[in-house]
Amino acid sequence: MQVESQMRNESLCRWSQTYGEGGHYFVCIQRSEDTSKPNCIHTVTKRASNANLPLLVSALLLAIITLLFNVALYIYRRRCTSNFIKTICCQSPQHSVDNAESHAGEADQETTKVKPTRLHSLDTFRGFSLTVMVFVNYGGGGYWFFQHAPWNGLTVAGLVMPWFVFIIGTSVVLAFRSMQRKGVSHLQLLRKITWRTIVLLLLGFCFLNYSPRDGPLSWSWLRIPGVLQRLAFTYFVLSLLQTLWRQREIPLTSTHWWSQVQDLVVYWPQWLIIILLETLWLCITLLMPVPNCPTGYLGAGGIGDNGLYPNCTGGAAGYIDRVMFGDNMYRYPTCKEMYQTTQPFDPEGILGTINSIVMGFLGMQAGKIIIFYKGRNVHILCRFLMWAVLLGISAAILSKCTRDGGFIPVNKNLWSLSYVTCTGCFSFLLLGAMFFVIDIKGWWGGQPFIYPGMNSIFVYVGHSLLGFYFPFSWEMHFQQSHWEWLFQSLWGTSLWLLVAFFLYRKKFFLKI
Repeated sequence: MQVESQMRNESLCRWSQTYGEGGHYFVCIQRSEDTSKPNCIHTVTKRASNANLPLLVSALLLAIITLLFNVALYIYRRRCTSNFIKTICCQSPQHSVDNAESHAGEADQETTKVKPTRLHSLDTFRGFSLTVMVFVNYGGGGYWFFQHAPWNGLTVAGLVMPWFVFIIGTSVVLAFRSMQRKGVSHLQLLRKITWRTIVLLLLGFCFLNYSPRDGPLSWSWLRIPGVLQRLAFTYFVLSLLQTLWRQREIPLTSTHWWSQVQDLVVYWPQWLIIILLETLWLCITLLMPVPNCPTGYLGAGGIGDNGLYPNCTGGAAGYIDRVMFGDNMYRYPTCKEMYQTTQPFDPEGILGTINSIVMGFLGMQAGKIIIFYKGRNVHILCRFLMWAVLLGISAAILSKCTRDGGFIPVNKNLWSLSYVTCTGCFSFLLLGAMFFVIDIKGWWGGQPFIYPGMNSIFVYVGHSLLGFYFPFSWEMHFQQSHWEWLFQSLWGTSLWLLVAFFLYRKKFFLKI
C-alpha cells in the first residue's frame, strides 16, 4: 500500500500488508514537527476470517454424500441384500443365482433391443453447465469467482453460457444426423427449426425478462434481449447451416490429400459463412465510428480510463444496442457498480450474437468429429485436444495473457473473440474428458448432472421463475458471512437437481 501526495507529487508512506475478507484495518497519517515526512501508523483492529472455510467444508460434505450415494447405488444394483435374504430363506443358493442370471439375461436382451445409442457425456456436460448456472444465479455463495467479472477477465460464472452454446452446436449436428437417417425432409426440418426458435423467443421474452424486484410490469423498461433470445438466434443460424449445407454421405476414402481433415473440408461453405461473420464482427467492433468515443473502444466507460469516455460503455456493441433498443435493455450490467456507468448495456446484445454463433459452430465441429470418427475414440480425443490447444494459443495471443493489456481482452459482456477462443478451449477439454470417462471407459454414469441435462429447458425456466421464492431462496440475515449465502446457493441448486431426478424417474422430459 502506498500513499502519495498530489500536491508534492511524492510518496508519503508505503507498507506491505495482507488484507483478508472481513478484516478491519486502521490507518493513521500524522505529520511530524521534526521531519517533513508524515508518520504512518497502520494496525489491524479485527482479523480477517477464513473466507474459504465454508467452501472447503461444503466440498468435503458433498464428496462424502457422493461417495455414500455411489456405494448405496452399487449395492442396490448388485442386489447383494436381496440375494443374501434369498439364501437365508430356505431357497437353494444355486437356484437363486440361476434365476437371477436368467432374469438378468432377459433384461439385458430387452435393453439391447429397446435402448438407443445416446451420447451420455453430452447430456452430462449440459447438466453440469446448467447446475453451475443455477448455483451462480442463486448467488454462488457470495464468492467473487462465482460472480461475473465487472468487465474484462474470466471467472467460473463466465464459462457457463459459452459451454451451453457449445453444447447446442454439438447437439444440432448429432440430432440432425439422426433425423437425416430417418429420412426427414428439408421442409420438415425447417418447420421444426422455426417452431423451436419461436418457442425459445417467447419463453425468454414473456417469462424470463421480469423479476419481482423490477416492480410493476412496464413496457418502458422491459428488456428485449435476453439469454434465451440469444440461444434462440444462435440455434436458428446453426440449424440453418446444418440443414442447407449438410453432408449427405460421409466420405470413407483415404486417397485424397484432405482425408485427414475431411471433417473440415466437406463443410467448407459453413466455414466460409462463419469466417465472414467473424470478419464482420471485427470490422464493426474495431472500425465503426461511435459518436464522442474513440474508434475501436472496448472499455467499460464510466470512471474507467480515468473517466475520459464516460458514455462509451461497450464501444460499438453498446452503441448499436442503445440505438436499436433504447432503454429496453438489461438494467444491472456488471460494470455499473465498479465503473459507475450511466449508459445501459446488455451482455446479450446484437453484436455479441455473432460470436455466440461462432462459439456454437465450434460445438458443431465437435459433433462432426464424433460422427466422422465414430468408433475411433483415440482419434476423437486427439482432435478434441488439438482444437483445445489451437484455441488456447489463439486466446493467449489475442489477450497477451493479461486481463486488460491484450489486443482483444477476454470479455464476457462483449463476447469478444478472445473470450470465444478461451471458453472454446475449455469446452473441448471438458467434453473430451467426460467422453473418455463416461462413454469410453464407463467409469461414471454422469450422475447427478445427467438428470438436469436431459430436462434443461424445464430446469432453466423453473429456476428463473421460482428463484426468488421459498424454498429455493429466502431473505438472508448474515450476508457478511459466506456460510448462509453458500448454504442457500447449494440448497436451491440441490432442490433443482432433485426435481430433475424425479422427472427422470417418471420419464418426463420437456422438449420443444
